[in-house]
Amino acid sequence: MPDQPTLFADGILEASVNFGVARITLAQIGADGAPAASGQLILPVMQLPAFTNGLLALLKQIEAKVKQAQTLPTVTAEASSTDAGAPGIPGAFRFSGG
Repeated sequence: MPDQPTLFADGILEASVNFGVARITLAQIGADGAPAASGQLILPVMQLPAFTNGLLALLKQIEAKVKQAQTLPTVTAEASSTDAGAPGIPGAFRFSGG
């Protein structure tokens, strides 16, 4: 999505709900270790459960991949450089929310 802004966040700086709208200020940890606002996520409160469930599903997929990677033999540097991002390589997966 080239026309969409990309935000990086280490956490949440502040969250509030006003008039049925959730406003979540995202934070980045700076070089000094202090959090600074990196953007704001705004969504209707009615959509918050679905949004949260999507994040939880992503977390479950990540946990499953970590467990799977712990049971797989170590990938050599040569194989990981030629096959980076290929299916079956630990750490390479895509989440599609629905």
